[in-house]
Amino acid sequence: MTVQRPALLLASLMFCGAAQAQAPAANAASKFHPWQAAAPRLTAEAYFTNLEDGDKIETPYVLRFGLSGGWGLAPIAQPGGRKSGHHHLLVNRDLPLNFKEALPFNDQYIHFGKGQMETVLTLEPGTYTLRMLLADQNHLPHFVYSKPATITVAKKNPTDPKTLSAKGVSMAVDGPVVRNPFRVQFHASALNVAHRSQRLPDTGHFRLTVTPGSGAPVVMEFDEGQTEVWLAPPAGNYSLKLELLDNIEAGKPLTEPATASVRVQ
Repeated sequence: MTVQRPALLLASLMFCGAAQAQAPAANAASKFHPWQAAAPRLTAEAYFTNLEDGDKIETPYVLRFGLSGGWGLAPIAQPGGRKSGHHHLLVNRDLPLNFKEALPFNDQYIHFGKGQMETVLTLEPGTYTLRMLLADQNHLPHFVYSKPATITVAKKNPTDPKTLSAKGVSMAVDGPVVRNPFRVQFHASALNVAHRSQRLPDTGHFRLTVTPGSGAPVVMEFDEGQTEVWLAPPAGNYSLKLELLDNIEAGKPLTEPATASVRVQ
């Protein structure tokens, strides 16, 4: 049976970048909002958001990536800030023995140096072990990686892989009713994520607006390429709006926002 479900793996982070709703200043992203919380585990991890060890899938398959621990995505075209890098997919490869050597470019080390958060797998039927690994602008690995996931490709369909990715953003929350702290995961499809300070064309950074049932909305900008946040607001009902904002033209959305509702107990 084919499994295609989100895998909300436990991860940890405390994101930098927050601003009050009414006046998000240019330097507000360097500050925490009181609703931002420390993660249950203070570690960093690159991970799959929709694939687990033991899954059976059919290809082409859209594989999505996550990143925790306060780390952010930074394309290789410009130096990124602290705690930044770009994703790599390792196919049937263990972690490198020497983290001071650049990762090679081949079918077993797939680089996502533009700040991508997903890829379309086109693997032939068989068993594969996949792993995520973050690396810097020079492709030197960080100690930020995923556990290996051994999967089975049961079938390869004739679907054109290019038809499976459309520009858009989405977010995942553990459910409509949550307890603090809870995680909000961000995702960009067919769009690239970067630090705002890199000022790269065709890249953006996430902005999350959290609006309580009564009271003013709170705006949090994640301009260091972060792709998730842990929140701990007061109990109540909230509306969430996620946007990907252009890193060149301030405040310009790159696509339609994603929305969700959540009740905090």
